[in-house]
Amino acid sequence: MLESLSAEQIRSAEKTLSYGTWAITAGAVLFSVLTVTPLVERVTPDGWDRTAPILPLVVDTAVVIVVRLDATVARLGGSSGAWPAVLRWMTGLMTLLLNIGDSALKGDAVGVAVHSVAPLLLIATAEAGLSYRRAINKAVDRIERSRAAETEQREQQRRADRERERADREHREQQARDHAEKVERERAEREASERAAERDHNARIERERLDREAETRREQREYEERVRHDEQQREDALRREQREQADRSRSDRQAREVVSLASREAVERVGVNTVNGVVNTAVNSGPTPFTKMPEDEARAYLRSFREGEKSVRQLAEETGWSIGWVATRLRESSAEGSESAEVAG
Repeated sequence: MLESLSAEQIRSAEKTLSYGTWAITAGAVLFSVLTVTPLVERVTPDGWDRTAPILPLVVDTAVVIVVRLDATVARLGGSSGAWPAVLRWMTGLMTLLLNIGDSALKGDAVGVAVHSVAPLLLIATAEAGLSYRRAINKAVDRIERSRAAETEQREQQRRADRERERADREHREQQARDHAEKVERERAEREASERAAERDHNARIERERLDREAETRREQREYEERVRHDEQQREDALRREQREQADRSRSDRQAREVVSLASREAVERVGVNTVNGVVNTAVNSGPTPFTKMPEDEARAYLRSFREGEKSVRQLAEETGWSIGWVATRLRESSAEGSESAEVAG
């Protein structure tokens, strides 16, 4: 229950005890001076009557000293030892005896009882006040220890709370740092992925460009090869045509030479069969023999003429080959000329 008292309430109780003790002490001292002085005056020699109040004042001063110092020692929570107790009881008994002495000498029991009230009350108040102060000091010390323990417990709780808050704060900060590191790591990974994708895209574009360039170069080479091939074919066709023209020219010359030779032979034969301008009918009575041209010469001779220049029959008669063979060779020659024209185009 004492723990529920506030410091103000305890100070108020101490003030009440102190004020009451000093009030009782002051009343007892005043009553003792008034009561003891007449007794001391009667036992004091004449001429020293004025010193009568000194004795009760000295005793009462000792009482005041005892009460005051006991209160201070009790407040400090210490023990003053045996001599303060002897002084306290001795001053109390002296005050009691001095106050009841006059009534006792007169045999007045009522006076003894009345005059013993104040000293006994002072003695009891001094002892009770000391006990009260010691009990209060013990209670206050216990309360202070309890409150100190509570304060320490609260301080420990506050330290624990602060430590927990610090740990929570550090945990939150660590989580924030971890989150920031995670975000930064994800951002770095995303940027690295984007850079890798960009590099792949650029590499793919570069490969496509190189492929296009290679394809273009390949097409250019193929085109150049086709152009060279076409030029080569045209040159070959031109050379073939030139060779054919040369062959035809040679064949024409050969054919003309053959015809000229045949004509000379015919003239010579006519000359032989003619005597003095008269034709030897005996010699020329048979048909004039004609030798068949060799196949190569016949082919060259046929190629020497343009299409439609001579009829098939005339060519057959001149070469000595059949009409069918001459017609076949003319078709072959016409087909070869068409192919040469297509190649040249």
